[in-house]
Amino acid sequence: MIDVVIAGGGPTGVMLAAELRLHGVQVLVLERDTAPTPVVRSLGLHARSIEIMDQRGLLDRFLALGTRYPIGGFFAGIRKPAPQRLDTAHPYVLGIMQPVTDRLLTEHALELGAELRRGTELVGLRQDDDAVTVELADGTTLRTRWLVGCDGGRSTVRKLLGVAFPGEPSRVDTLLGEMELTAPQDEVTAVMTEVRKTQLRFGAGPVGDDGLYRIVVPAAGVAEDRAVPPSFEEFQQQLRATAGTDFGVHSPRWLSRFGDGTRQAERYRVGRVLLAGDAAHTHPPLGGQGLNLGIQDAFNLGWKLAADINGWAPAGLLDTYQTERHPVAADVLDNTRAQMELMSTAPGPQAARRLVAELMDFDEVNRHLTEKIIAIGIRYDLGDAHPLLGRRLRDVQLKHARLYELTRTGRGLLLDQTGRLSADGWADRVDHVVDVSEELDVPAALLRPDGHIAWVGDDQRELLAALPRWFGAPRQE
Repeated sequence: MIDVVIAGGGPTGVMLAAELRLHGVQVLVLERDTAPTPVVRSLGLHARSIEIMDQRGLLDRFLALGTRYPIGGFFAGIRKPAPQRLDTAHPYVLGIMQPVTDRLLTEHALELGAELRRGTELVGLRQDDDAVTVELADGTTLRTRWLVGCDGGRSTVRKLLGVAFPGEPSRVDTLLGEMELTAPQDEVTAVMTEVRKTQLRFGAGPVGDDGLYRIVVPAAGVAEDRAVPPSFEEFQQQLRATAGTDFGVHSPRWLSRFGDGTRQAERYRVGRVLLAGDAAHTHPPLGGQGLNLGIQDAFNLGWKLAADINGWAPAGLLDTYQTERHPVAADVLDNTRAQMELMSTAPGPQAARRLVAELMDFDEVNRHLTEKIIAIGIRYDLGDAHPLLGRRLRDVQLKHARLYELTRTGRGLLLDQTGRLSADGWADRVDHVVDVSEELDVPAALLRPDGHIAWVGDDQRELLAALPRWFGAPRQE
């Protein structure tokens, strides 16, 4: 029997596979497509996802293939300077095309021992108290202790579970593609600058140095089946209608469409089946949050599911995946709803946009909205004993190392500046590091494997009460 089967080999699925493999869990990823998709839906990573790559020792790979850009202009395209003193060691956006992100995360998962089967489609499932039987399109079946649906907004797993997916259907569609142009760059730039004064859903920019352009343009209507790509003729027609020219487009590499539908699964878990990424939530791609949100789902879920499989999970640990991540996604859905309204060309939304732009001149407002997009403002509800509880700890410089260099194993971490504490009964799950930092103003902090703070203080008795909540019973010598 397989420990975990993951349906969907996109960034959420392979990130989850890697997290599980850090804990020795057997993982099989099923991907329906026979080859990686060339479609570029995501253009980069935000600060929290960049931190995650650093926490797992992957950041150098991403930095080598990406470009750092200043933070700003995320919220409904309103351009403001980055807030001062953001609480991250990575105050930038990493521009990197989704196929590159997919490849790097897939390589990471495979290096750790995950198995990926392409051209394999899940078509059915049934579960009992002990396992899930997965039915494949070729008529074969698999038995697995857990199944996780990371299979996108049209998730087969979610539909087979019968989990409700409430929200709003798309009101507008947008066309997206990569193609070559005959128009010169200065003409494209001039037209785009003029059109975007009123139509913020339009854009055209070069991709690399081979003459290829990525173009985004409003569609004429809402497609019945968004999985069917637009025709090249439709793309040309919409370019002319929106920009007054089609720029001499030719030789399309790929064409796609997306809508502004906004939905969230009512439940992220049914028995031994869980949902993550777009299978659990869909929303317009405003602010570039979708891929990042899915990676962060996987980062939250991986260690908890591994703890259950490895037998040390405390009661209710796996349920915290739903209680922590469902509100985070709900907040993303709300901020993308708001952004869609502010990007409307109607007079009312335009007036609201001008007001929000004024408010964003206050650093506190700008910071609040920016932190929503880059996901460093998230605080899980772990109580009110200390303001840091539930927050992730940014990378801090210690006397002998960087904090994130100590998190590569995916284990918990007791960062002890006192040298008087002990986590001996949990040494197989929690690394105890005695070191000091001028950037950390608490005597000690207990970090979960996802980097969120579970306890701060200097009292050994309080620590011994906190450890079992997240790391189970102590090992008996």
